[in-house]
Amino acid sequence: MKFKSILIIISISLSGCTGILDDDDDDDGFLDDVDSFPNDPDEWSDNDGDGIGDNEDKDDDNDGYEDLIEMDCFTDPLNLSSIPLDNDGDSICDPIDEDIDGDELPNSWEILHGFDPYDATDKLVCHDESRYCLRAYDDFTFAETHNSFSTVEDGVWMAVNHMTSLEAQWNGGIRAFMLDTHHLSKEETTESDVRFCHGDPNSDFLHPCSYSEVNAHLWLDKLHSLMNNSTGDVVTILLENYIPANHLSSLFNHSGLLELAYIHDAHSPWPTLGEMIISGKRLVIFWDWQFDQEYPWLHHAWTHSWDTPYGENDQSEMSCKLGRGDQNQPVWHLNNWLSSIYGFADPVRSKQVNEYETLLQRTLECWEENNNRPTFIAVDFWEDGELTNVTKSINNLNHWSDNQSDINSK
Repeated sequence: MKFKSILIIISISLSGCTGILDDDDDDDGFLDDVDSFPNDPDEWSDNDGDGIGDNEDKDDDNDGYEDLIEMDCFTDPLNLSSIPLDNDGDSICDPIDEDIDGDELPNSWEILHGFDPYDATDKLVCHDESRYCLRAYDDFTFAETHNSFSTVEDGVWMAVNHMTSLEAQWNGGIRAFMLDTHHLSKEETTESDVRFCHGDPNSDFLHPCSYSEVNAHLWLDKLHSLMNNSTGDVVTILLENYIPANHLSSLFNHSGLLELAYIHDAHSPWPTLGEMIISGKRLVIFWDWQFDQEYPWLHHAWTHSWDTPYGENDQSEMSCKLGRGDQNQPVWHLNNWLSSIYGFADPVRSKQVNEYETLLQRTLECWEENNNRPTFIAVDFWEDGELTNVTKSINNLNHWSDNQSDINSK
């Protein structure tokens, strides 16, 4: 009997049919009775029982997170109850998510500025979007009105530039204002006589304030109130000035705006909108006089910025070239208004040049030509056309060459 058994074993061996005696058929180092895939040398376990071996299976515990991601997230890829923490539900686990709460502000930025990176409600909002808080002042485009005070609502009846006054402009999204500061007349030149008027007081024609004037004190008081009620906005004023600097200082001090005035070093980069808002210095004032060390918050416009030509007679004459200032500066004004045959603002053609596609395409062309987004787009009759929609679209782009489908997708 022993002899027959030996012969059977020898016969099986010679025939190559040794499997019935082999405890590890696929030679993978795992015995058949513990090998989930005894005939597959590349697989031996199936942690989640889904019929896919763990080596091939990218999610061994079937918890919805791939194994490599779980290892990055410091959770166990073989334990169904060990699931990565994902505070904002964006499928990026907290340990590797640069924005844990999904509020568009990086964790490091929130911690630096005293916000909770785990709380989406604890955040800063700049110009209606948290992501804009990370943008530098010169990397954002503001809607601007030319001769902002010269409106029908303000009682101006000659050479009107807009129909609606400051509050309507503010509510419409305007955050940059071109203003002309004068004394009420050649005889009335005290600090209390400061007015917004339009024209040259040295001309042989009537004094600019003789046919229309707006009380600068009341206008700036209103601006201060609007800024206090909307703490997430950076505001800019460009002054065409005809009064002494100390009268301007008194004007801005009495309105309360002086305490909000930012002071910029021409040799330093511009801060982010978020930094300006957090610091409380969120009003930038430019004027057309030279720098005065006694009033460092009055920035000489054409040292710190530049603009394009303005008041052309025909739309075809509009260009992206240098008008005034230093074109090496990153802050600049895209002037976008035409003059009538009488030299005044043209309400009919304003609607044409302020039309969405026209203004958008001109802005993109000038951005491309100057390799820098315009900081301001200034218009007459802002109510006609879509100035603020254009600035919103431009701010949705990181570069002029971005796909324009991105304009309204963010």
